[in-house]
Amino acid sequence: MAENKEDLQADVKQEETPAQDEQATEVEAQESEATETQTEAEIDPKEQEIADLKQALEEMTDKYYRAEAEMANMTKRMKKEQEQILKYQGQDLIKEILPSLDNLNRALEIEVDDEASVQLKKGVEMVASGVENALKNHHVEKIASLGEKFDPTKHQAVQSVPVEDGQEADTIVQVFQDGYMLKDRVLRPAMVVVAQ
Repeated sequence: MAENKEDLQADVKQEETPAQDEQATEVEAQESEATETQTEAEIDPKEQEIADLKQALEEMTDKYYRAEAEMANMTKRMKKEQEQILKYQGQDLIKEILPSLDNLNRALEIEVDDEASVQLKKGVEMVASGVENALKNHHVEKIASLGEKFDPTKHQAVQSVPVEDGQEADTIVQVFQDGYMLKDRVLRPAMVVVAQ
């Protein structure tokens, strides 16, 4: 009977061994998972820090490129503004000189008889010519008007007269005051009489 008892215990041990083996395998797996979790927990903050740093780098790179593009745009805009300023430099001074030039031209329209007046008129003509040349050297041109087609961007109609024989409608027949342009900008429109 003692032998049977030992045999039974041995049988029970053998029966329990596969179950215990399975349990032992589960325990080992859980311990392995716990170890991996611990390892992941140890690695995870570093990986998180790396991911955070990568994201911060991407944001800073994006900000850098945006700032660089904005600076390039600002530089282009300032250069364009400077070109505009230089292109029309002296415009205000020219506008103030034009009435004096008009007065010189009016003085030249007066008929003179005596020698002194002729000499004076010649001097005024030289001054007017010098001023016109100086203006021309700075890209100021007189607007062609007499006999031209009326252009509202360059001419200001102060009077209209009926069309006569040989004239076309909207033709300028008389100029009261010359107009001037600085490069492509009208400084002062010509004051004209238009045939309609």
